[in-house]
Amino acid sequence: MNYIIGVTGLRRWGMALAAGLVVTTALTLAPGASYAQGKELPDFTELVERAGPSVVNIRTTERVRSGPHGLPEMDEQMQEFFKRFGIPIPNQRRGQPRNEEDMPQRRGVGSGFILSANGFVMTNAHVVDGADEVIVTMTDKREFKAKLIGADKRTDVAVLKIEASGLPAVKIGDVGRVKVGEWVIAIGSPFNLDNTVTAGIVSAKARDTGELVPFIQTDVAINPGNSGGPLINMRGEVVGINSQIYSQSGGYMGISFAIPIDEAMRVADSLRSTGRVVRGRIGVRIGEVSKEVAEAIGLGKPMGAAVGMVEPGGPAEKAGVEGGDIITKVDGRQIEKFGDLSRVISSIKPGSKATLQVFRRGAYKDLSVIVGEMEAERASLQADAQSKSAPAQASSIGLVVSDLSDAQRRELKLKQGVRVDVAEGAAARAGLREGDIILSVGNTEIGSAKQFGVVVGKLEKSKVITMLVRRENTDSFILLKPGH
Repeated sequence: MNYIIGVTGLRRWGMALAAGLVVTTALTLAPGASYAQGKELPDFTELVERAGPSVVNIRTTERVRSGPHGLPEMDEQMQEFFKRFGIPIPNQRRGQPRNEEDMPQRRGVGSGFILSANGFVMTNAHVVDGADEVIVTMTDKREFKAKLIGADKRTDVAVLKIEASGLPAVKIGDVGRVKVGEWVIAIGSPFNLDNTVTAGIVSAKARDTGELVPFIQTDVAINPGNSGGPLINMRGEVVGINSQIYSQSGGYMGISFAIPIDEAMRVADSLRSTGRVVRGRIGVRIGEVSKEVAEAIGLGKPMGAAVGMVEPGGPAEKAGVEGGDIITKVDGRQIEKFGDLSRVISSIKPGSKATLQVFRRGAYKDLSVIVGEMEAERASLQADAQSKSAPAQASSIGLVVSDLSDAQRRELKLKQGVRVDVAEGAAARAGLREGDIILSVGNTEIGSAKQFGVVVGKLEKSKVITMLVRRENTDSFILLKPGH
């Protein structure tokens, strides 16, 4: 048998072909290795035969709405093209569609899987978003017009209903048993090639991509059309919904993401019962806790969620949460990464009481909060400090600060803090700028410009100074290094 091993082997092979020679190399196995290792590769045939009939193809159509000239609406790039080259935007008169049925249609394709024998189907919300008609096709080529029961864009989960019975439903797996490195397969309709099977392994669990969902990362080939299809383990159980890929080209590049099925089922149950998803919220804007900040404030290791802003009148403010707090636990559940907080809080029923553990000025504190209901995004609050009274110089770190007036304190809803009037040198390099409000230095709250000067004057010049700073309604920690 002929083998090509590595770059060197490839070069030798090419030279041998050029010389008209036939090259045969021996495959050398590592000590203790055997050909039996090849037998350990999984056979997916039975798995596909069992799970395949539960996977469906989903086709959608959407009527293209007409624009002001009677034409289908143009996107912004096309309109810019006409404007840039001085081409009049076409005014269609001849052959103009006479009714909606004559209008052109956008068509999409995706995948899904059968949740129950009586016709409930799960897919991605983005697969059916904006669709005027959804057609579900079974592996036996039967087609059904589907009704949208509900869709949740935050988790990208949607539930459809088709009028059928005795359907082959999937088995739902336990995400907690999923292990990194285990084999999984995907079945779907990439590029409208229905019933396509691809395989790979679980690359990571609880991957945080900034979404509300802690994704399962795999190297299973996922392409356009796979969206909404199942991720299946070797026991034939669905453990996720294939939803996203990481790509710089629009196609598969070796990294794909699936929504954990336990998260998806919670959403699906809510959609089936009420048509919408109810989530908890406490009214805070949060950020990451870096290693440097954790060490500087005495937290020890980077963990939890740093509170940057507390919504006035919101559940968190009523509970006593302050900007600069680090939320480390919710009802005893550890918050390892800041993204964990949103997921934990959103899973709590609105109106329920929860206990927050916060780290504040070197000590832990428990706060009781009544969880509110998540609504549409609220407008950010606006506040601006303008006073420059009672200036105090802290030239060693490049700062000039001044007291806040009573009116400013009321407007900003602050009990303490000083305004930055000048930031230069070390302060500017740390990111401080005019208009910032310094709330604390180290673990000491700052109530006046005079106190600020005293506190800064007592600090060791060789150590990093930790400041809690408010800027545009967001509190964050800034690490200032004197002499740098």
